[in-house]
Amino acid sequence: MAVNENIIRSINVKRRTVNYYTSISDKLYMLLVNIILWSALIVVLIPIIFILASSFSSAEAIAAGRVFLWPVEFNTRGYQLIFKTSAIKFGFRNSVLYTGLGTIINIIMTMLAAYPLSRKDFQGRSFVTVLFSITMFFSGGMIPTYLLIRSLGMIDTVWAMVIPNAMAVWNVIITRTYIQSNIPHELYECASLEGCGDFYYVIRIVVPLAKPIIAVMALLYAVGHWNSYFNAMLYLRSEKLFPLQIILRDILIYNMGLGSPQDVERQMERLYFSYLLKYSTIIVGSLPMMILYPFVQKYFIRGIMIGALKG
Repeated sequence: MAVNENIIRSINVKRRTVNYYTSISDKLYMLLVNIILWSALIVVLIPIIFILASSFSSAEAIAAGRVFLWPVEFNTRGYQLIFKTSAIKFGFRNSVLYTGLGTIINIIMTMLAAYPLSRKDFQGRSFVTVLFSITMFFSGGMIPTYLLIRSLGMIDTVWAMVIPNAMAVWNVIITRTYIQSNIPHELYECASLEGCGDFYYVIRIVVPLAKPIIAVMALLYAVGHWNSYFNAMLYLRSEKLFPLQIILRDILIYNMGLGSPQDVERQMERLYFSYLLKYSTIIVGSLPMMILYPFVQKYFIRGIMIGALKG
């Protein structure tokens, strides 16, 4: 009995020692994680707060460097200067159109490419995947692409903003991996026994089960379309088709709406308000996607992480 008690006592001592050191290591690890996360939050949050505070401050306070994390001499003149031109309304409408239409086309094309590649019985899927992957590293270039868009008659049309980037290969690979890893092939076999075709199977079974990855892809595509401006510079000629980013760029560079400088005082006013416009245009251009992101962020772990890590 004494021997058994000594053994039990030594085991309990070892357990307490292990638990002590484990708890210390866990505490140190969580402390390090919290320090890193809070530091990252501060690094990201302070510039956003500064830009927001500057957009609601006076131009003189911004030029004097008196604004940090709180508006100085609160006013909304920067936003008034931006939205008093009708070009902003057209630009915002066009950006919403390009983002909505382009994202729908992107999701359809991505699903149509990802589903066949996820099927193990699809002959030649490795060859098709290699062909898709090559386009990630090599492209025709800007001039051949422009010539192609022009030959298709899409110059100065809405389609020039949504068709050239209708599918991203990397997103197809992630979506394919998600479908292959999370939707059993047995579902297709059961559905096919009931007379279900491929398109009906994709619409009624694959799409509902792939909502997390579809939501992630929709966000990635939407952000890309919303921030796109280079294609508009290449393919659009009519100002009524310009997206919001091009309009805000013109406001930022040329100070639209402020008139032409006539004297030194007017030039100083333009200089001061150019500082204010910089921050106001950043908020106007970024706010829609910042509002959209929290509603989709919860799908990232279930969507893009699963699709990226499982092979």
